[in-house]
Amino acid sequence: MSTSSPSNYSLAQITLHWLIAALVVFQLVFGESIAHAERALARGRAVDAIDLFLANAHIWAGFAILALMIARLGLRIRHGVPPAPEKEPAYAVLVMKAAHFLFYVLLFAAPITGAIAYYLLPEAGEIHEAMKPAFIVLIAIHVLAALWHQVILRDGVMKRMIRPIP
Repeated sequence: MSTSSPSNYSLAQITLHWLIAALVVFQLVFGESIAHAERALARGRAVDAIDLFLANAHIWAGFAILALMIARLGLRIRHGVPPAPEKEPAYAVLVMKAAHFLFYVLLFAAPITGAIAYYLLPEAGEIHEAMKPAFIVLIAIHVLAALWHQVILRDGVMKRMIRPIP
């Protein structure tokens, strides 16, 4: 475990961030396909080919998110993360830490509950589906905070998520 905070994220951390972000957006946009497929099957109808493809992609993307999150957590524990900007108010640091914690909880809980719902206990699907609004709100806050740092504060926070440690 790292005892000092790096100035930037590593290339691996940055790559994982953006891969996971892309997969989450895919899940949020196309995740309803699995419900369409399940409804068709429950009614004894054939599943539309696109819904079948997207439902399978949703399942595999969920497993990919879980695997990538395990790697991401390992990197976070091993290498640490950059500190908040020096002039960041204490309340903003607290909100940032809470948001990142919630992201990690959701990014582990969503694929786990999805797998449980699909393979073992369909009722877990309600918990899985309830996470979607939380993801949307958290992503909106995250994007707005990133834009705030980039456009208003101009404190270089965005560079840390784009440029790896030299």
